[in-house]
Amino acid sequence: MPELPEVETIRRGLAAKLEGRRLKRVEVRRRDLRIPLAADFASRLEGRRVEGLSRRGKYILATLDDGQVLIAHLGMSGRLIIADGRAGGPLPHEHVIFETDDGTTIGFYDARRFGLLTLTREAELARHPLLAALGPEPLSKAFDGPVLAAALRHKATPIKAALLDQRVVAGLGNIYACESLFRAGISPRRLAKTVQGRRAAGLAGAIRGVLSDAIAAGGSSLRDYLQASGELGYFQHQWAVYGREGEPCPGCDCRLERTGGIRRIVQAGRATFHCPKRQR
Repeated sequence: MPELPEVETIRRGLAAKLEGRRLKRVEVRRRDLRIPLAADFASRLEGRRVEGLSRRGKYILATLDDGQVLIAHLGMSGRLIIADGRAGGPLPHEHVIFETDDGTTIGFYDARRFGLLTLTREAELARHPLLAALGPEPLSKAFDGPVLAAALRHKATPIKAALLDQRVVAGLGNIYACESLFRAGISPRRLAKTVQGRRAAGLAGAIRGVLSDAIAAGGSSLRDYLQASGELGYFQHQWAVYGREGEPCPGCDCRLERTGGIRRIVQAGRATFHCPKRQR
């Protein structure tokens, strides 16, 4: 599933083409997404100007000139791809097509249909069921060591599982939780409630740093992820531990034949990669 860096990269790509533009045509080719599209979905969007694109966690939010907000989530395999003046018909798994007043088309693709598009009003956005319980944005001023420590204080789960809870921090997923814990030197097995004080401050800083680096690299291309331009992301080439079982971690000075290098364990059904020597 695309995580915060991938979603933010897509948002930025879409903003360059959508902000200030009017939606001339919206074609719905399939309605049975995770949240079925309403019968008037297209008519509510056609003719509306996109005032701005923002992000909340893993959700992209398009604010329209009439106070509506289009909420988009990519699920496991969703894509939003830009095509300027595309010729020909719809492509496989292209369920919704948006065309702007300058001829730009944006297709929403989703082979598995776990993604969603839904409309709400700007005044109701903060209490929308998809967004109301989300934790702080990790790249905002609202997120720091004390905030993270408070969210973890009563959690008796491993810290890796706690970081995947979107109520603790919004937008973090499996890849960047592993990378952040490695950068902070914290074992994924450590109980979340013990990550306090300096540990929490170090982890909050690591999360911000990893996410910022990933955004700068255009996100990580794994399986289905593409940028809005259709290009791949490149942060997968900078992973310190994720997907690198048996390899040395960056700056490793241990003997691989003795330590086994980076370890892979399974936590709550998800693969976790870590260095037992460096992460405590």
